[in-house]
Amino acid sequence: MDRDKERQEISLVGRLLSLEALLVLMGALSLFSGVMAADPVRIASGLAILAALCLLLFRRRKKLQHPKARDKTAPERKPDEVS
Repeated sequence: MDRDKERQEISLVGRLLSLEALLVLMGALSLFSGVMAADPVRIASGLAILAALCLLLFRRRKKLQHPKARDKTAPERKPDEVS
């Protein structure tokens, strides 16, 4: 049972990585073709795709950090305190 779960997790990670790779490829190709054709719409779409991918990766990396470690850095407040 544990082996099946590990295999599912590995395949999920593999799918996510391949989706990220496809997004990078799509953004880079759109940016490159826009520069070669001097088409501002393609350049803007390539930049938007790459920027959105960077933001999503940054947010996911932030979420993957241990939540307890993030809670310890925040100052603790008592329930009756008003900020």
